[in-house]
Amino acid sequence: MTHARPLRSTTTGAIRGSIRVPGDKSISHRSLMLGAIAVGETVIHGLLEGEDVLHTAAAMRLLGARAEREDNGQGAGVWRVRGVGLGALQEPAQVLDMGNSGTAARLLMGLVAGHPITCVFTGDASLNKRPMARVTKPLEEMGARFVGRSGGRLPLTVVGSGDLVPITYRLPVASAQVKSAILLAGLNTAGATTVIEAEPTRDHTELMLRHFGATVTTERLEDGALAVTVIGQPELTGRTIHVPADPSSAAFPAVAALLRPGSELLLNDVGMNPRRTGLYDTLVGMGADIAFENRRDEAGEPVADLRVRHSALKGIVVPADRAPSMIDEYPVLAAAAACAEGTTVMLGLKELRVKESDRLAMVAEGLTRCGVSVEVGADDSLTVHGTGKPPKGGATVATAMDHRIAMSFLVLGMASEEPISVDDGAFIDTSFPDFVGLMNGLGAKISEA
Repeated sequence: MTHARPLRSTTTGAIRGSIRVPGDKSISHRSLMLGAIAVGETVIHGLLEGEDVLHTAAAMRLLGARAEREDNGQGAGVWRVRGVGLGALQEPAQVLDMGNSGTAARLLMGLVAGHPITCVFTGDASLNKRPMARVTKPLEEMGARFVGRSGGRLPLTVVGSGDLVPITYRLPVASAQVKSAILLAGLNTAGATTVIEAEPTRDHTELMLRHFGATVTTERLEDGALAVTVIGQPELTGRTIHVPADPSSAAFPAVAALLRPGSELLLNDVGMNPRRTGLYDTLVGMGADIAFENRRDEAGEPVADLRVRHSALKGIVVPADRAPSMIDEYPVLAAAAACAEGTTVMLGLKELRVKESDRLAMVAEGLTRCGVSVEVGADDSLTVHGTGKPPKGGATVATAMDHRIAMSFLVLGMASEEPISVDDGAFIDTSFPDFVGLMNGLGAKISEA
């Protein structure tokens, strides 16, 4: 049981320094999973050692793979994963506890669905409320079986099969997690499994599958949709992976630097996958001074160093088609919009309602408590009326066990007239270990409330 950790953020001076935020969570999950079904050893540098990813590592060990951390003598850990080979995951003797991670739960359901084993998935109170039916539905079409609570919620039992049939599945809602679950299930089928997405979602699974040796193709259809196809039963070989810094985690110090006069911050090795950079495109459109330096590729993923300087932001309209590339960053964008001059309208936020919390409602409620004028539209839009100066603050914001809600309002508290507190910052460790220490090292004033 995680004990609540109330935190308080007080107005600060300039944010200055050079840092590397923790490794990308999406890539960390996938590197452990694919390493576990590859032949040979996978060596992972820069793995995010947050609670979510550690739950994935523990699950892969229960499924028969070896996943261990070695200290490299320089204070950083190198992870070594000894895979069992495709189709050879073992039936776990214990329940697979995925903690707070919807990504880990949904992707791993797809992976084990293609094995003739039975697994029981559970998670914390937050994860067990999240819907899984949109993942289980296509996997059932392939031949797996599921027994869970209403809406396919956890705890949930997966009865996998070594004889899944490949399918072609059109996503009803843009979701990299659902796409990835289907592609991972398709790995152990005889034939081609295709997922059709109307809007491009993050493609870390496709890039990493290719890195491990699978054949994955992407085709643009006549209606503009993308058809992503994996050829089943490839020979996956262990690889070396350098996990870039997480662009979603980098968003918090970046926005803090934009909001505080005199700030200049260098964020090193940030993943710049174009399907993950919607927030940075949006901030630049609002007038942010962000320079993308030393662009390069690491293991198929584009990376850059971000130099961020304080900027006067202006409100804009954020189109709905940008949502898949920044779905996790809307809470911290809302904090930036609260300090911007003019109105910011964010369209197409339906997916926010089924994240770790109903993020749309939580952001709107928190901003209102902090003195910001906001509206939530019937079309799942969020409108934030900025005044060109920081809001009053002075509130305690409910987080509903959501790490990104907590971090976003702590960032806003660094700029607001009065301190902002969050009722629980304990869950920040799921994605951003030592967030408070790192931010305080740059000049923030975050303390136990």
